[in-house]
Amino acid sequence: MTLPVPEAAEHTDAELWRRAADGGKADFGVLFQRHVQRLWNHAYRLTGSWAQAEDLTSATFLTAWRRRAEITLVRDSALPWLYTVMGNLARDERRGLLRRLRLVKKVSEPVAVADHADSVAARVDDEARARRAADAITALPPAQRRVVELCLVAGLAPAEAAEVTGIDQGTVRGHLSRARARLRQTLEESE
Repeated sequence: MTLPVPEAAEHTDAELWRRAADGGKADFGVLFQRHVQRLWNHAYRLTGSWAQAEDLTSATFLTAWRRRAEITLVRDSALPWLYTVMGNLARDERRGLLRRLRLVKKVSEPVAVADHADSVAARVDDEARARRAADAITALPPAQRRVVELCLVAGLAPAEAAEVTGIDQGTVRGHLSRARARLRQTLEESE
């Protein structure tokens, strides 16, 4: 079944719109053919994109078709109303795009999280070094070991270690110096 197509030049937009509102698909088709190129051009100027211009033009005519029974045209031209609808749709699309971009920006900023594997590996290495150091301290002669435990492990000054051990401060420094050299050599060899 073919619908009769009214002659475009014979009828005003208001007449075609009124008949389209009463169910005249062919009349709406004439309105579409009459204004589609101007609307697409306007959409292209608004968006700068051929694809977006096509989408915006289609959405404008879809809105016009859905609301055809509600609208009364002023000055017998559908073009001003169609331009208004298109402008509103373009603004809505732009606002939606900006909202999506803000959301992507919020979501895409990754939170820096330390690699758990690195901290575990560092802890294991530290524990292994601490065991090697403890073993090296245990292997020291008793007098040097006692001075190392007081000065290096407990954090006492050589004068305080001398008081605790009851030996001369110079002797404490000598034991400490020899113990450090021996510990350094032992730990370097074990790495």
